[in-house]
Amino acid sequence: MMRVKPLMAWMLVAPSLLGVTAFLLLPVVLAFVVSFARWDLIGTPEFAGLQNYTELLGSGALANSLLVTIVFTLISVPVSLALGLVLATQLARALPGSALVRVLVVVPWVCAPLALGVVWKWIFQPSTGALNAIIGHRVEWLTSPTLALPAVAFVAIWQNVGYVSLFFQAGLTRIPDSIYEAAELDGAGPARRLWSITVPLLRPTTFFLAVTQVVASFQVFDTVYALTGGGPEHRTEVIASLIYNEAFTSFRVGRASAAAVILFVLLVVITVVQQRYFSRRITYDLS
Repeated sequence: MMRVKPLMAWMLVAPSLLGVTAFLLLPVVLAFVVSFARWDLIGTPEFAGLQNYTELLGSGALANSLLVTIVFTLISVPVSLALGLVLATQLARALPGSALVRVLVVVPWVCAPLALGVVWKWIFQPSTGALNAIIGHRVEWLTSPTLALPAVAFVAIWQNVGYVSLFFQAGLTRIPDSIYEAAELDGAGPARRLWSITVPLLRPTTFFLAVTQVVASFQVFDTVYALTGGGPEHRTEVIASLIYNEAFTSFRVGRASAAAVILFVLLVVITVVQQRYFSRRITYDLS
């Protein structure tokens, strides 16, 4: 009987393990292998050693895409976290209509990014777009080298703020009301309670959201592809767009795989740094 239980457990998790292996682990291994080869998706792969990596690191395309991705992350992630926290504190008050607002702010997150990108591209249209019609002035939101990346970041913030607020609201429910009551008796105002109580005690949630949002922003593609396609002047060509263009436009699958491996290593480093930063600043025991 003792041997039957582990066997049954493995049988139950086998479908998930097969899915993870086929769609997560195997592609990572294949990308790593192909990154050392020259391949155009049609012919036979040829071993190229580190040539793909040296070409990428020596070109300006990778440096530009990394810079664009970092700027996009620095705009979208902090703003999403800040707005999500503010929205969560308001929704936690359970004011009339909070349930409806909670549903409305989550709808963009559950929608397909590509579809949302198409809708926002129409909104940003310089001639017939809704935004220019409202402000009464023609602005080249998606074709201006200065405005294109902030516009894309704004759409990402609008899409993710509801997701962030739900996690912050779940974290707020774990903070005992007695802590706020004691702080209020000591004369702490709303701003002081937010900064000295809410923010420190939400660090576990903040750590989770910071890691997932940074990883997601470094992998963003659908929204950028639908809005700008990487232009103008490569000002919105994030690293995922570079990988796509290398693989399916220039048919240099080896260089695309090398860029994907570089992105993977970069995300691991960023995640470790974030974990080191938050590990000594997180409080889990709220008793």
